[in-house]
Amino acid sequence: MNILLTNDDGIFAPGLLALYRRLSTHHTVTVVAPDRERSAVGHGITLHEPLRAAPIHMENNGRGYAVNGTPADCIKLSVLEILDTLPDIVISGINPGANIGVNTHYSGTVAAAREAALLSLMSIAVSINSFRPGYYEDAAEFTENFTMQMLSRGLPEGVFLNVNIPNKPLKCIHGICISRQGTAASRQGFEKRIDPRNRPYYWQGIDAPERFAGDNMDGAALEEEAISVTPMRCDMTDYGFMDTLSSWDIALPETECSSSIHFHNNQLK
Repeated sequence: MNILLTNDDGIFAPGLLALYRRLSTHHTVTVVAPDRERSAVGHGITLHEPLRAAPIHMENNGRGYAVNGTPADCIKLSVLEILDTLPDIVISGINPGANIGVNTHYSGTVAAAREAALLSLMSIAVSINSFRPGYYEDAAEFTENFTMQMLSRGLPEGVFLNVNIPNKPLKCIHGICISRQGTAASRQGFEKRIDPRNRPYYWQGIDAPERFAGDNMDGAALEEEAISVTPMRCDMTDYGFMDTLSSWDIALPETECSSSIHFHNNQLK
């Protein structure tokens, strides 16, 4: 199996290295990851400066490249320039700290998997529910076994998986929950400080909600010490609201231009 491995914590992050050591024993693994931490950059890409990919020596004579860009940059550059053949699967992680609920919108780990899905590649984002993980190897073992099943069963076009694993030995995890993304608002705020020149500055903080209510929610699964697996779509259209929106009386102001074209339920009128 040909695997492209990336993350948002930098190419030397312990979570990525744990995955690399596990996967490179049985598979061909290429690592293309940011050259430094790029947490919470979301799905940003680099447009106003050149991208560089520095070759990195990996264990077991593996190929590695450190990119001075975002996780999404790493996927684009891999597919369009670096790789000779497309990977069978893209794995982003293992991220320290869960990527659940609304925080998935900010996550560079999730964005890399989404970018791969946009490029029609099978992909998965993997996180462990601790900022000081003690069980990366267990998480890597689960990830390898799970991705093998992904390959045998496949995923729909434009869908990727977001996996969050409790920071526990596999034998102590309470099952696997196929979950939905939580929507509860995160606790947010800024800590205001004053610099030596008496000017204010701010540290932003974003934390997960204290409790996740609701059946099959990603955060609720982690609270029960179960692995959360959430299928996510690249297409963010709310199809259920399209008919309602079409019923709105939306009109352009009168102009001298030709009459406007109105689309309703995909039909030209």
